[in-house]
Amino acid sequence: MSANKILVTVGAIFTFFMMCVFTVTETEKAIKFKFGEIVRSDYQPGLHFKFPFINNVKKFDARILTLDSAPERFLTAEKKNVIVDSFVKWRIGDVTTFYTSVAGDAYQANIRLDQIIKDAFRSEFSKRDIKQLVSTDRSAVREALITNTAKAAAQLGIEIVDVQVKRIDLPSEVSHSVYSRMEAERARVAREFRSQGSEAAERVRADADKQKEIILADAYRDSEIMKGQGDAKAAEIYANAYGRNIEFYAFYRSMAAYKETFSKSANIMVIEPDSEFFKYFKQMK
Repeated sequence: MSANKILVTVGAIFTFFMMCVFTVTETEKAIKFKFGEIVRSDYQPGLHFKFPFINNVKKFDARILTLDSAPERFLTAEKKNVIVDSFVKWRIGDVTTFYTSVAGDAYQANIRLDQIIKDAFRSEFSKRDIKQLVSTDRSAVREALITNTAKAAAQLGIEIVDVQVKRIDLPSEVSHSVYSRMEAERARVAREFRSQGSEAAERVRADADKQKEIILADAYRDSEIMKGQGDAKAAEIYANAYGRNIEFYAFYRSMAAYKETFSKSANIMVIEPDSEFFKYFKQMK
């Protein structure tokens, strides 16, 4: 046998061998067909065999894929529209079902899965108000969406890995009215705080005025008591002095009256010369 024939034979054998084997990687799932009929789909990563011209193999991406849905409107329990932007993480669960339901086409799978997810969103959002959706029930909504879509997704051979809400917005025509209500609410709270502050200030001022009046009244009372005591003491002293020397006391009082009367040069008195007021002037002559 010539060398050329040997090479041709070896090449033919190698080609036939390569047509009899196929590989499946960790990121792939494979289906083996026999004249177009599925005969096996549970292949593990590695090297596998098939019969040329009788079997053919189709491979599919087994990695986690992303369905990034377009923002969609949903109605809440309050009958308000919200715009939800979300995404879904999924992968092929049963490759046979995946092939028979969507022909193994990831694009068709995304279309079918998108409708399933939107139906689940619609159902869950209709049970909750905006506050619950935005703040308190995010994790509960996520778990409910994964649970409620798992069965429908399994009918497509798909396994739902995760469903996440990226953003929840109000429609533009609603946002203005919502912001207006929020502004009005904040203004109401501010007015309430100002009213409470004014009320507290009035109480403080009223208490201060009350304390002021009490302090002034007490001071006036004490001053009157002290004044009365002083007048009484002065009267007692004057009385004692008057009792000891009546003539001196009368003279002293007259001198004080003269001093007070003639303290200013402009003072004028119209009085009779023999008046009692000039008693000591007469005696001095």
